[in-house]
Amino acid sequence: MRKIFALTAAAAVAAAAVYFVYSSAGGDDATLQRAVLEPGAPLTAVQLPPELSDTAMIGKRAFDAVCAECHGDSAAGRNGMGPPLVHKIYEPSHHGDAAFMLAVRNGVRAHHWKFGNMPVQQGLTDADVKGITRYVRELQRANGID
Repeated sequence: MRKIFALTAAAAVAAAAVYFVYSSAGGDDATLQRAVLEPGAPLTAVQLPPELSDTAMIGKRAFDAVCAECHGDSAAGRNGMGPPLVHKIYEPSHHGDAAFMLAVRNGVRAHHWKFGNMPVQQGLTDADVKGITRYVRELQRANGID
């Protein structure tokens, strides 16, 4: 009886994990979408907010100069290069603001996406990263990610 319960519980946990990973990646068309997009194409459509705060405007300039090469214009991601930051995976409850600072300072080991590891980003001050974070958060809110 214990063996059946353990196997059932293990199967349920595995199914839940597969569902989470599958749904976080955008469902069944995400893999197909990445396969048919041109390299470097945006991975998601991003609705821009009507206006940005002053801090977010400064962050946008830093983002465009350093981050957009991989994360795309308006943090929409780039096929084969980097994930969209306007995505529920990066919502504040899962990746808090400090995660952005840590990612810039320490790099990131690939764990949600198959884009490879993110290297340490040189030349950004703490103020730059705070502005970038504000910019991404305002983009997220404009796209229903709180």
